Order: sequence, then structure tokens, then C-alpha cells
Amino acid sequence: MLDFFTILSKGGIVLWCFQGVSSPFSGTVNALIRSVILQERGGNNSYTHEALTLKYKLDNEFELLFVVGYQKILTLTYIDKFIDDIHMQFRDKYRNQLQQQGVMGLLNGSFDFSDDFRGLLRAAEECTKGKAPSVMKTFEQSDKSKKTVKSMIEVRREKGKENKKNKKDAPVQDAPEKKTEVQLKASVTVAAGDANQNGLTQEEIIQRNREEFFRKRLGKEKKESSSKSPKPTKQKTRRVWPLDSNKANAKDLDYSEKLINGQSSTYANNGDDTSADMNLWRGSMAGDLKAVDYESCEEEEEDDEVVVQEISTTSVKKKGGFGGMFGMLKGLVGSKSLTPQDMEPVLEKMKDHLIAKNVAADITVQLCESVAKKLEGKVMGTFSTVTSTVKQALQDSLVQILQPKRRVDILRDIIEAQKQRRPFVVTFCGVNGVGKSTNLAKIAFWLMENGFRVLIAACDTFRAGAVEQLRTHTRRLSTLHPPEEHNGQCMVQLFERGYGKDAAGIAMEAIAFARNQSFDVVLVDTAGRMQDNTPLMTALAKLIAINVPDLVLFVGEALVGNEAVDQLVKFNQALADHSMAEKPRLIDGIVLTKFDTIDDKVGAAISMTYITGQPIVFVGTGQTYNDLRSLNAKAVVSALMKA
Repeated sequence: MLDFFTILSKGGIVLWCFQGVSSPFSGTVNALIRSVILQERGGNNSYTHEALTLKYKLDNEFELLFVVGYQKILTLTYIDKFIDDIHMQFRDKYRNQLQQQGVMGLLNGSFDFSDDFRGLLRAAEECTKGKAPSVMKTFEQSDKSKKTVKSMIEVRREKGKENKKNKKDAPVQDAPEKKTEVQLKASVTVAAGDANQNGLTQEEIIQRNREEFFRKRLGKEKKESSSKSPKPTKQKTRRVWPLDSNKANAKDLDYSEKLINGQSSTYANNGDDTSADMNLWRGSMAGDLKAVDYESCEEEEEDDEVVVQEISTTSVKKKGGFGGMFGMLKGLVGSKSLTPQDMEPVLEKMKDHLIAKNVAADITVQLCESVAKKLEGKVMGTFSTVTSTVKQALQDSLVQILQPKRRVDILRDIIEAQKQRRPFVVTFCGVNGVGKSTNLAKIAFWLMENGFRVLIAACDTFRAGAVEQLRTHTRRLSTLHPPEEHNGQCMVQLFERGYGKDAAGIAMEAIAFARNQSFDVVLVDTAGRMQDNTPLMTALAKLIAINVPDLVLFVGEALVGNEAVDQLVKFNQALADHSMAEKPRLIDGIVLTKFDTIDDKVGAAISMTYITGQPIVFVGTGQTYNDLRSLNAKAVVSALMKA
């Protein structure tokens, strides 16, 4: 009934395997490793690949992975217990060999486990064989037949008397408080007795507590003084009007902006604010994008470490001798393997922390479960605590999630498309109001800075003003890169067909126009749509299926929390449902907008990447054309973990 069972190390060395069918299973196990183990999705110990269901178990002490596969139409109730029995039997049998030998020992070692496997499999199958159905009891055999009317009446009377007694005794509530006071006093006396046994008098204990209290207070005051003082905000000054405005001159009352050649100084040059500041943007975005950066919280961590070190040194000086030093080392040195009970309080705090930083609640639970399975049974290193170990493991998992499985190098892909004499097509999709058109203009400016000709396809034929918005962006971008500086070639152009037309047809015409006019990139702007709007989702799937873009980017804002999960899941599901192809085209990457408005609540990046498994390609950090960045996974995780 089992297709295969394999035992391998986390380094990829197969120690032993059982194969119940002739077909190979290496591709299935590799898919499990790529999609679950490496992507930190180990919260659930089940994985489905094509027609097989895989169950797996991690052994963190010996770095082993146990995987069993069977047909997903089968319901095998003994699998979980069976894989646990195999795990315990294998590690008990080869414990010494796994502990002493390294990688070469695993390669050259012999693990003859076939007889043990067959015995455990036979025992598991026999336990689940159909048992004879239990015979229903007769009325005479049941407890109800032994009851009489008299016993039932007596029981009711007794219950009524008990309720009356409880009501009489209810007002007396002082007794429990006295008991708790006695317990507290007892605990205080016990603690004092332990302190006296350690060689410290009551006065020395009080003096030490006072020093620790003052040291903490001084540390907090230093942090508050070192923090930057807030800049004074500019307040609007009151305008003083003359008392007798009828006699005042008209020029004195004219506070409007002065006109230059009949136009406002702010909106000269056809309404475009292409001032000297905009001209400074030219050449600022050539090459790869800069990464998003955050102020590191290393200073706070160093301050905390200093306080801890001072407290520990004073306590050692006071205690002195072998007992004080031994007590300090006993608290720091890891000497046992981690259990779920040890990690539970730390993980609960981590869950609350991640949810407060805008990570979706379901994803937070899955992440913490994955970290718990990853650390269960692992022996802590020297001078490490449970909190630091769990926090470091969670931080590594978050970095692994944000680092893409494949790198999206748009500049390289555009050059490859140029060699094939075709334009590189990018389609933008997302919900309403997230900034698709604005960030499309930023990406167009970045591509123009790198010398590529861009055609913008106005496929948002639904929203009023969408075409005019793109026309304004095109005019401003043309001002920054005029044709005179590029041998008379127009670097950016808008392709539009008005409102109420078929978006898929407009995109097809735009791609054909770009091919004929030698444009390098086509950026397709689509209408914003909610994930529950079936007609618009069908139209989006049709546009993608007909035009087959090179890149489908989902534009989402960094302000969302749990909504990000719903949006991405339903967008992907709609694209899969309404596509006619066998392998439907789904979202290839994410554009994260409004990243400058969230401070350190960057959890939406984790939620979106975890759901889709696709990278965050662009990050919008402002309102100007050069406010476009790439994602720095380590910087985002450090901001996420900052208290």
C-alpha cells in the first residue's frame, strides 16, 4: 500500500529507502524539499504532489528526514504512528553511528533496516484491521434499568438541599484571600531562607536590589536622552487684515501667486511641475535599483547587553566563590534538548509580536509551528537561552521566506527579448487604489534611465480619468528624456483606445505596435478590481491568456494585514479557474507600494511572499519617479523583529 519510504539526511544523502512500486520517486521528494523544507513551511507534516500524499518527520538532533509516500485516494490511519515508530527504531539502532561519523561516514556506512521496516509495517497494518462491531447492550444490561422512581426522587431532593446550602455559603468570600496571603508570606520566607543559605544576609539582598533598580533607571534615562529631539513643526501664521479694508489698496489685498507669461509659476510649462528638482532625477536610477534600508537596532541591543553584564558582574562580586560562578554558568550554558513545552511561552510572545507588525494571523501561526518543528529535539549551544535560540531560528526563517526561489532580473530579460526582436511585456494587476498607474510610471522612468524605449498600454478602460493620468505621466517622462537627446527617438509613448473597449484587444494591438515601432518594453496598465468581482477577474484572466506577458506583477499596498492573504489567494485562484491552458499563468512577482507610510510594520511583505512563493520585485517608497527600490530581506526582517 506504500509507494515508498526513504530516510535521508538534511544534506541530501539517502541513508535507506524502500520502494513499493517501480516508478521513481526522486522528483517527488525533491519537490517536497524545495516547496516545504527550504521554504520554511513545515508546520503541517503532510504534502500533496500530483497523485501522491507525502508524510514526513524531522529529526533535528541527528539532522534526519523521514518521508513516506502513498496514493492520495487512500486513507491510511496508521501512517502517523508508523512513521513515529520507524523514527524511534532507526535512531535507537544507529545512534552511535550517527553521532560519531560525519558526512563520509554516512556515505560509506551501511544501514540495513529492511527487516525492521517490514516488521513494523506488518504490526501497523494488523492493528488497523477491521474489528468485529460491538454488540449493542440490552435494556437489562444498561444502568438505566437499575434506576427506580424512588431513587430518582431522592436524588432530586438531595440536589435541592445542596443548592440551598451553596446559596447560604455564597456570601463568604474572605477565606480564599487569607489563604493566598498565607501562601505569599510562606513563599517570601522560603525565598529569604534560600538567600541565607547562599551566604547573603537580608540587608545585602535589599542593597543589591536597590542597585539593580537604580541601574535600570539610569539606563532608561540615557536612552531617552540619546533619542533625537523632535523637530518643531511649522505652524501657519495668522494673516492680519487691515481694520478698514474698504480704504485699502487692491494690490495690498492681492495674496495670489504672481503669474509668469499669463501662467502660474508653479504650473508653468503646460501644467507640468518639471522644475529644477525634477531635472536632478536624471541619471539617478541607472543600473540596478537601490535596496530598501532601515536603521538598525544594534545600539539598543548593545545597551541591553551592557546592563545585563553589569548586573551579572556585581552579583558575582557579592556572592563570590565557586557557588556564584557556578550559578551564573548554569543559567547560561545550554545542557538539554528543546521541547515544545520550553518553546511554547516564547512562541506565544513571537506570535503577538508578528501580528502587531501586520503579519497575517494564519501565516503567523504556520510560521511559529514550522519553527517549533524545526527546533524540537535540538540541543542548545553553549551560552544560549531558549529565547535567543527561538528568535534566531524565526529570524532565519523569515529571511529564507523573503529571499526568492528564483531571481527576477528584468534588465537581463529585456536584453534577451531584444535578441529575439520582440518587446518585453509586463502586466500590472491589483485591487482598486493601491497605486498601479503611479508605480508603472516609476518603473517606466527606471527603464528609460537604463536606455530602453517604453510603450505604456492604457488598458484601464473602466475608471474615469485613467487614460488622462497615464497621458500626464507620459508627458512628464518625455520632458525628462526628450527625443532630442536620444537621436530623435521617442523614449516613452502612450497607446490608448479610449474607454469602454476590450482590454485584451487593446493590449494585443499595443504589443503589435511596439514590435513594429521597435519599442523594448510594453507596460500594460489594467483596471483595479476586487478579488470577488467575477466578471472583471474573468476579463483579467482573458487578457493574460491571450497576450501571454513575460511578467505578471501583482500590485499590493504595505498597509494591509489579513486582507493581503485573501487578495492574493483569490487572484491566483481566479487566474487558474478562468484560464484555458493546462498550466495556467499565475502571479510572477509583487510590487509593494506605500512602503514609506508603515514605519516598521512591514508584515505585509511576509504575508504576500509566503502565500504566493513569489518574490517582491519592486518597492514603492514615495511619490516621485525615483522613489523605487528593491527589497532587502535582512533589513526588512530586522525591522520586523525590532521591539
